[in-house]
Amino acid sequence: MGKKVNPIALRLGTVFNWQSRWFNNRDYKAMVLEDYKLREALMKRLATAGVARVEIERSINSMKLLLFVSRPGMVIGRAGTGLEDLKKYVVSLLAEINPSKTGKNAPKIDIRVEAIKEPNLDAYLVGKNVSEQLAKRLPFKRVLNQNAERVMAAGAKGVKIALAGRIAGSEIGRKEKIQMGTVPLSTIREPVQYASVPSLTKKGYIGVKVWINTGEKNA
Repeated sequence: MGKKVNPIALRLGTVFNWQSRWFNNRDYKAMVLEDYKLREALMKRLATAGVARVEIERSINSMKLLLFVSRPGMVIGRAGTGLEDLKKYVVSLLAEINPSKTGKNAPKIDIRVEAIKEPNLDAYLVGKNVSEQLAKRLPFKRVLNQNAERVMAAGAKGVKIALAGRIAGSEIGRKEKIQMGTVPLSTIREPVQYASVPSLTKKGYIGVKVWINTGEKNA
């Protein structure tokens, strides 16, 4: 079971919380699409700030965005100018996705930035780092070893990084992985973070998957 189920989905409600917190039966389909496009645009725009995830909370006429980033100063900007620009961007993006949410119907946007204390304990940021290094054609064994050692040095109980595809430009696709410590995927109590970040190389995509057992709840 541990290999067939997303580790985060398995632990929702017990260890991890939902990244979209709202429910509207009437406009459910439109709001899910809105969340997807908004999250995708923000992840792309704030990539240099080391954004790991975007959590969305909705109420009747307002929307709160929680941005978890490793470099919050790049998002906030000098005297908060970055946040104001980001808020204007979100408003224009929402109007583009859903034209009915303009003028008086536009929701009140509240953006909060949370700093990630230890980026090496975040599965997405580690996967992003591995993905970028593979795209730069660095030796995959060195990339796996260095990133796994950094995660363990940061205080993790265990880490597993798996690659799949035409690794190092080989003609036939294969799988490579490294594991340090313990990563129990079948135990719901263990807070195992998971991320999948594909790497686009000259020979095609290489799948990168990262599991990190942080050892702390809600890490």
